[in-house]
Amino acid sequence: MSTISAKALRRSMQNFLPSLAPVRFVAEDGTPEKPPPGYRAPDDALLREAYRRMVLGRRFDTQASALTKQGRLAVYPSSRGQEACQIAAALVLREDDWLFPTYRDSVALVARGVDPVEVLTLLRGDWHCGYDPMAIRVAPQCTPLATQVVHAVGMAEAMRRKGEEGVAMALIGDGGTSEGDFHEALNFAAVFASPVVFFVQNNKYAISVPLARQSAAPTLAYKGVGYGVRSEQVDGNDPVAVLSVLTVAVEHARAGRGPFLVEAHTYRMDAHTNADDATRYRDAAEVERWRAADPLDRLETYLRARAVLTDDDIEADRSDAESLAADLRARMNIAHEGDPLELFDHVFAEPTPQLREQRALLAAEFTAQED
Repeated sequence: MSTISAKALRRSMQNFLPSLAPVRFVAEDGTPEKPPPGYRAPDDALLREAYRRMVLGRRFDTQASALTKQGRLAVYPSSRGQEACQIAAALVLREDDWLFPTYRDSVALVARGVDPVEVLTLLRGDWHCGYDPMAIRVAPQCTPLATQVVHAVGMAEAMRRKGEEGVAMALIGDGGTSEGDFHEALNFAAVFASPVVFFVQNNKYAISVPLARQSAAPTLAYKGVGYGVRSEQVDGNDPVAVLSVLTVAVEHARAGRGPFLVEAHTYRMDAHTNADDATRYRDAAEVERWRAADPLDRLETYLRARAVLTDDDIEADRSDAESLAADLRARMNIAHEGDPLELFDHVFAEPTPQLREQRALLAAEFTAQED
């Protein structure tokens, strides 16, 4: 290889490499920091709205966890501590963009405008996701790891080929980056310059498996480099930084410059789900260290110092959050009358003989119980 081509290769690689340290605008104590070149702080109005939605999102998350303990939900994966990521993902998208969430991204759906009760429909045990994906451009929450990433790339590529300006954003956990679907999606998106943003919320654990046992990469953001995908890492508990970086990523994709991978360093404060005991694989000291980096407290301190947020604003936001929680409780406590036979209605357009047989067996069991 000639010297010239080697230099050209290095320059090309710089276009894909993430920053050496996660992008940050606000320190853990709420004081400003100088970000790297290429990023600008969102305007105060957007940050004020982000704070409001983070307050609503945290109260929704707490209420959903309580509903699980009351038997109103089958399961609930909390995203407490990840609100900066959840809210920013919703705020940077336009109405004609698509969001492809995981099972842990309920707060992002609420911020996107999905009815909170509809968000929890799937987690309550229904056979459908609770909302119309086509109407709001939010795909059903995905439980299998990384399968939604392939769907997001497919939607992004479809919009590109149709001449639309929409962008697809795929939300992914750190565990999902170890799946084959994740790598296939990056490769396809890079080759065809599909307008998709891969947003990895690295909360340090894939259930109980720590990040060090998942990947030997310097950071997960480096996984995009080998596919020719521009990549960045960001402090996922700094709402200002997450909004800034995701805005750049979405603009990059929308401008036809191909996919963008963002890794947010954040932390799951609660257990994996209500069925998990997180004390078996992480200690209290680790949780307390991350509690000091709480994204909601950090943004509140930052906005107060800028005179963007007042005591009255905070009280109003908390009051709205309590109203949201009360409405959610009231509607979720209405008895849900489901028909178990609906399980078989939407598997295939034309039921197979096996499905008809299984449906008949279940119907016969119900009839026998009534007799």
